[in-house]
Amino acid sequence: MTARRVNALDGAWSFGPLEPGADPGAVPDELLGTAIVPHVVAELSWRDWDPASWERDWLYRKRFAGAGEPGRRYFLRFAGVLTTTRPILNGRPLEPHGGGYLPFDREVTGLLAARNVLDVVVDGRFDADVPPNSDRPSDVVDFWQPAGLHREVALVARPADHVRDVFAKPVRVLDDARRGLVVRCELDLVDGGPAQLRAQLRDADRPVAEAEREVDLGPGRGTAELVLDGLSGVRLWDPDSPHLYDVVVTLRRAGRVVDEHRVRTGFREVRFDRDGFRLNGERLRLFGVNRHQLFPFAGAAMPARVQRRDAEILRRELNCTMVRCSHYPPHEAFLDACDELGLLVWDEPPGWQHLGSGRWLERAHRDVHDMIVRDRNHPSVVLWAARLNETPGDAEFYGRTERLAKSLDDSRPTTGAILGADHATTDFQHDVFGYNDYSASTGPDGLPQPEPEPPRRDLPYLISEAVGTLSGPARFYRRTDPQAVQQGQALAHAQVHDLAGADPAYAGVLAWAGFDYPSGHGNIDRGVKWPGVVDLFRVPKPGAAMYRAQVDPRRRPVIEPSFHWDLTGPSPVRELGEAAIWSNVDRLELFVGGEPFGALTAARERYPNLPYPPFLADFGAVRGIPELRVDGYLDDRMVLTRRFSADRSADRLVLRPDDRELVAGGADATRVEIRVVDRYGADRPHTAGDVELDLTGPAELVGPARFPLAETGGVGAVWLRSARSGTGRVRLRALHPSAGEARTELTVTAS
Repeated sequence: MTARRVNALDGAWSFGPLEPGADPGAVPDELLGTAIVPHVVAELSWRDWDPASWERDWLYRKRFAGAGEPGRRYFLRFAGVLTTTRPILNGRPLEPHGGGYLPFDREVTGLLAARNVLDVVVDGRFDADVPPNSDRPSDVVDFWQPAGLHREVALVARPADHVRDVFAKPVRVLDDARRGLVVRCELDLVDGGPAQLRAQLRDADRPVAEAEREVDLGPGRGTAELVLDGLSGVRLWDPDSPHLYDVVVTLRRAGRVVDEHRVRTGFREVRFDRDGFRLNGERLRLFGVNRHQLFPFAGAAMPARVQRRDAEILRRELNCTMVRCSHYPPHEAFLDACDELGLLVWDEPPGWQHLGSGRWLERAHRDVHDMIVRDRNHPSVVLWAARLNETPGDAEFYGRTERLAKSLDDSRPTTGAILGADHATTDFQHDVFGYNDYSASTGPDGLPQPEPEPPRRDLPYLISEAVGTLSGPARFYRRTDPQAVQQGQALAHAQVHDLAGADPAYAGVLAWAGFDYPSGHGNIDRGVKWPGVVDLFRVPKPGAAMYRAQVDPRRRPVIEPSFHWDLTGPSPVRELGEAAIWSNVDRLELFVGGEPFGALTAARERYPNLPYPPFLADFGAVRGIPELRVDGYLDDRMVLTRRFSADRSADRLVLRPDDRELVAGGADATRVEIRVVDRYGADRPHTAGDVELDLTGPAELVGPARFPLAETGGVGAVWLRSARSGTGRVRLRALHPSAGEARTELTVTAS
C-alpha cells in the first residue's frame, strides 16, 4: 500500500516584515528572524493590542528536503492563516487564499525539488473582501484578528489514486435494529476506471461492521456511498458517555490496496422542537457560553494542546453542555476535545454584523461549505450556523447557504444569531431561531431580564447570547473591580438561565461569554472586553461560581463562593449584603472564627428553575480577620468542607501547570497559572507587586518575565512552549515581594 504521509511544517521558520513591492524570493535569509509556527506576527501583551502592529505584509520562509516520489501526489495544507495568504514554492506562485479561519490546500505535485523553499506572504491587513471584515476600520469587528500562520502547516503526500474525503453519517440512530451508517466517499482518481471500496466501523481496534462495493468512475473526483446496516448494540454518544467510533475506508484497484482514509464519528440524534432540544430522544436543557479563541501574548496562535484545554475548562470546570464557537470556526483540536468530553457545539462561519457583496458573499458562501466539510464528522457539532452573526437579512444569499448546508449534511439543523428588533425578520430560512437577547436590565438589582417569552414561537428557539456587558449589572467584570460587581456577574448569569428555564420553549441559553478577549470595539478597558466568566488567562472568575456548581453532587460536590473572603482590602466581603455561596449540596453550615455562624439552604424560591441555586449569607457584622469554614451536607452526611483565611500573613505564591510533559520541537505549549492564595489555597485579591519569573531548560516563556500581578487581580498565567531543540527537565521559578517563592517543573520529551 502507498501510505499517506504528513510532514508537519510547524516549528521554526524564517520570518520578517516584507516591504511594499518587494520580491519575496529576493529577501535573503540573513535579513529574516525566526518564528515558531503556530505564530502571530506582532509582539502582544495581554492588553492594548494595536492592529497597526500586524496590518501589513509579512514573509514566512520554510526550507525542507524531499523531491517527492513517483505514484504520489503532494498537497500543502494550511489549517488557518490570518488574513490573506500568497504561497510561493520554489519560486512558483500558488493560488492565493483570502480568509483566516478555515483550512485550504494547494497541490504541489511536480513542483517539489531535492531542496525546497516555501515562501508564504501573509497580508495582515483588514481586507474588506474577506469575511467578517468590511470597508470600515478594523475595530468595527468585536474581536481583534492578529495576523500570522496561527494554525498548523503541513506537506501531505497521498497516493495518486486516493480517498479525498469521507462523511460518515449515522442514520436511524434510535432504532437499534435498523441503526445504520451512510459513508459518503469522495474519490480522486488519476485515470478513472473500476475500483473497490470498503468501509469498516471500528470500536477502538475491534471491527464492528463493514461494507464493500465496486465503483467505476471517470478520472478526477467522484463520489460513492457505502451503507452499514443493522448496527444493533452500538453505543450512543451523549454528554455523559461520549463514545466514539472509527470509520476506515479502504480503496483498492486491481485487488491492491492503494489508500486508506480514517475518520471518527459518534452515533447520536439531535432534534430541536418548539418545546426544547432532544438528544437521543431525551430532553436536554442547553447550558453554556460563547467562546473566543484569543489568548494573551499569542493571539489565536496556540497549539492543539492549549486549544483542547479550553474545552476541558468549559465541560469539566463550568459544567457546560454546549458552547457556541463565536464568531468563526475553531481550531479542529478544540472540536476533537468536544467530541471526547461530550460538549455540544454550535459551529459558525466568520461573520459579525456585516454582509458584503460580490466577492465577499462568494467567500462567505465558501466558508459555510468549508466549515461543514471540515467538521461534519464531529458528533459534538449539533448546529450549523448558515446565517452569519447579527447580520441584516438577505433572502437570496441565506437561501443559498441553507440549501448548501442541507446538501452537504442533512442530519443537523441550521441556525443563525439574530440581534434585537430583528427577531421579527421574515427572511429567516433556517431551522432553529438563535437570538442574542440583551434585553434591558430591570429591577433594583440591575440584573438582566430576558424576553418574557420567546419572540418567535413558530420555530425552535435558543438564546445564543445574553448578559455580556450589555444587559448585566456592569460593563466590566475585572478581578480588580469591587466584590459586588464580580459577584453580580454570577447572579446575572443565574437569573438568565433560571428565567429561561421556566419556559420549555427555550431550548437553553448560551451566555456571553466564556472567556474575556482582546477587542477594539465597544465596552473595552485597555483593549480588553471583560464579559467572560473565565479571564484571559483561563482562570475562572467569581462570576463562574454559578456554572461550577451545576453538577450532580454525587459526581462532584461543590462549594464555590462568588466572593473573596477578604475583610481588609478595598472591597471587604461584609459590604456585599448578600454573599452567594454556590453549591450543589442539601445544606451548608457556616463557621466564622471557629464559631457557628448559621445553617443555610439554597435560595430556591428566588431561582426555582436553576438546578443548584446559591446559598445566601450576610457577613455584615463580621469584624477582625477570622477564618470562614463552610461544611456541605448531602443526605445529612458531610461531603465537603472548605476553609478561607482573611489573614494575609500566611499568603503564598503558587504555580500550577496544566501539564507535566511537552513534546520537543517548538510546536507544543502548556499554561502555568500564577496565583497568590491564602493558607487554604483560595485566591487572594488585590495583591500588590510583580512576579519575577526565571525559566531554565528546553522551553521558552510565552508571556513576560515580569508579570504584573497587581494589575490582573492576583491571578494570571504564562505559557511554556517547548524549545526548537533539546529535551529534558524544565524548571520555572517565581518570586513575589510578599508572597514569596514558588517553583514548578515539567519535562520536554522527544515524542
